[in-house]
Amino acid sequence: MKNIAMICNYILRPDRIGGMDRFFKLFDAQLKERGYQVDWFFTTSTAFDFYKDLKVYSIENALVEHTFLEIGKEKTYDIVITHFTELCTKFYKKVHLQHPKACILAVDHNPRPLEGYPLKKRLKKRIKSFLYAKYIHQFIAVSAYSKQHLISDFGTHIAKRIKIIHNGIELGNYIEKKDYCIKKEFIVACHLRKEKGIQYLIKALTQLTLEEKKDLKIDVYGEGPYEEELKKMVEDYELTKVINFRGSVSNLYEIYYKYDYLIHPSLGETYCYSVVEALLCKLPVITTTHAGNVLGLVKDSKNGFLFLEKDVTRITELLKNILSETLFISEEAFNSVEIPNFTLQKMVNEHLNLLPCI
Repeated sequence: MKNIAMICNYILRPDRIGGMDRFFKLFDAQLKERGYQVDWFFTTSTAFDFYKDLKVYSIENALVEHTFLEIGKEKTYDIVITHFTELCTKFYKKVHLQHPKACILAVDHNPRPLEGYPLKKRLKKRIKSFLYAKYIHQFIAVSAYSKQHLISDFGTHIAKRIKIIHNGIELGNYIEKKDYCIKKEFIVACHLRKEKGIQYLIKALTQLTLEEKKDLKIDVYGEGPYEEELKKMVEDYELTKVINFRGSVSNLYEIYYKYDYLIHPSLGETYCYSVVEALLCKLPVITTTHAGNVLGLVKDSKNGFLFLEKDVTRITELLKNILSETLFISEEAFNSVEIPNFTLQKMVNEHLNLLPCI
């Protein structure tokens, strides 16, 4: 029996079961079916029923990497896989020294700044790559964008060790949108970080007239470090009747269809679950040309509308035209765009195909 360590800089939350949670659970079950024993290391390990079948090690007031290295002293792993960790760091050398026969895979989920990293940070990444990239046998990118930036960050010498595996969606529970008549109801669904660009949507709303904002409703689902700042902006701009903060929920797949559009003004993504999920629910998407549309799934004026990152004037213009029904997405136009196969099982299969890695 081979032993696998899954090291995930990821917080387990019973009130927010997302796509990666479902991947972890299904991947664990299918690894066990193939005779692997799997140990899981998360940033936090609050026990709840969804993860009851996984062997999760307790982490208290420590970095997940540190906890793994402590527990790893007493164990032998054949395969080590990381998710959401910083890549090409000394940690990977330590893993190699502790488990010299282990195959090490690193999955890149990390978004990049829209303007790129400062020169000093770029140089540091190249130095770290020279020192530590050799300890990672396989890099996994979740999109072509992610692969491009892995090469940009760490150099062309890792290019042959990068495999693209898109994240997967569990399709069974999604409710598809049927009614495309405008109701003036929009949804935002994301982790509330500055990089998600919601502040630019708020600024765009201030340029609408009172009549245009009448009956307009934007529900924001999610939590995060920028939440209080966003709420303050909403209050300062007197938009509390327009924007409603709904917190985190785990059943967005049952909610998307109720809205007219998903608005996603993001400044940096590697995959973007909310855009994929909305499109699978046949909900049109308003998002940024490069970051929000990182997978190229949104075709302008067919299944959504695109605008350049931080372009407040364009967001306002789009909202004005949509609210006045000068711009609209028809069901026929939406259905003319084919969405690729992003199923959860396909994602699991492609990860399983890398094992054992060479």
